Amino acid sequence: MASSVRRPGPSMCWAAAGAAALLTLTACSSSGAGGGTTDSDSTAAAGVPSDGSDGLSGSVTVFAAASLKESFTTLGKEFEKDHPGTKVTFNFGGSDTLAASITGGAPADVFAAASTKTMAIVTDGRAAAGAPVTFVRNQLEIATLPGNPERISSLKDLTKSGLKVVLCDEAVPCGAAARKALAAAGLKLTPVSYEQDVKSALTKVELKEADAAVVYKTDVKAAGDKVAGVTFPESAEAVNDYPIALLKDAPNAAAAKAFIELVTSAEGRRVLTGAGFLQP
Repeated sequence: MASSVRRPGPSMCWAAAGAAALLTLTACSSSGAGGGTTDSDSTAAAGVPSDGSDGLSGSVTVFAAASLKESFTTLGKEFEKDHPGTKVTFNFGGSDTLAASITGGAPADVFAAASTKTMAIVTDGRAAAGAPVTFVRNQLEIATLPGNPERISSLKDLTKSGLKVVLCDEAVPCGAAARKALAAAGLKLTPVSYEQDVKSALTKVELKEADAAVVYKTDVKAAGDKVAGVTFPESAEAVNDYPIALLKDAPNAAAAKAFIELVTSAEGRRVLTGAGFLQP
């Protein structure tokens, strides 16, 4: 006996079509909400937070030469504004002291020195993560009391009898540069004191404890009307390069790299040259 085949009725055809359409819509909805093809998922796969931030956070500790205080403080504020959730902490001082602290194990992310010689302390001690980059240069200037009452007009004038002159210690970049400038002029000078960093030398003049000090032109500019500045040609023989480097054991390497990028960027150059630094 021949078997009979039951053909689906109109209602069954409509039900099947509806189920197929529902499956298609569900698949599309799933792809848009959590599948692997949306923009948000591509962003997540690239490691970028979905809120549009760059993922940087936490504290960045920067050891920097005292002469960088004003300009780096400005750049630190800009960095924190551009990267919410970060905090830049500075340790300003003599480059040689900072370098010794770093090689001695002091926790820091970035080192910016006032000379290649002091940076070499860190690189030779294998405390740097890579090759340092020179980002600015600096030149010496004589800081005198406001109005320059001693009428100082040259480096030779600093050797006048009875004049109280302050220099940076020779181990500090500004002191080494002053020694080089004096040698270029064929002069010998015995200061009333040697200071551990350039800000300390400048403060002696600001407090009227000294008649003059050999400091950087950036420090004279930062002091405003508290001192007067006198340029001298021998300073061209003692221009210091300023290198910056990421440190090997940086607690926050990602943010440290971003800070170095800001310092070496066009915005960083604008701030630094505005403070009186020279381009490398």
